[in-house]
Amino acid sequence: MHGAEIKLKEIAQHMHYVISTIWLCALFSLNTKNKGLTEVKYVNANNILPATLITEIQKYVQGETIYIPKPVTAYRKWGTCSGGRKLIDKRNSAIKSAFISGCSIQQLAEEYFLSIETIKKIVYSNK
Repeated sequence: MHGAEIKLKEIAQHMHYVISTIWLCALFSLNTKNKGLTEVKYVNANNILPATLITEIQKYVQGETIYIPKPVTAYRKWGTCSGGRKLIDKRNSAIKSAFISGCSIQQLAEEYFLSIETIKKIVYSNK
């Protein structure tokens, strides 16, 4: 091959890579849009903050989306809203009771579809 042909082949390979990357990004975007993963919920600062505060924030950032976290006191523990935590606590209590009543760790692992190590953590915990 001549130098120009090699260069054209390199360019073609690079373009194929770029097009493939763009295609994958487009597919990912399409797949995640239906799942709500690409949506960003934001509020226009002009609608909720006083002008003086906006002016102060603009000293640090302009035209960007910023995240303002909740105060630490407003955090909720995992599962408190959905009730998932209560269900797991109830399941763990049942596992402990069954273990105390004589069920083996192997039996409990099979019955609750959990690993032996997970059953051990549950039955030997102080909770």
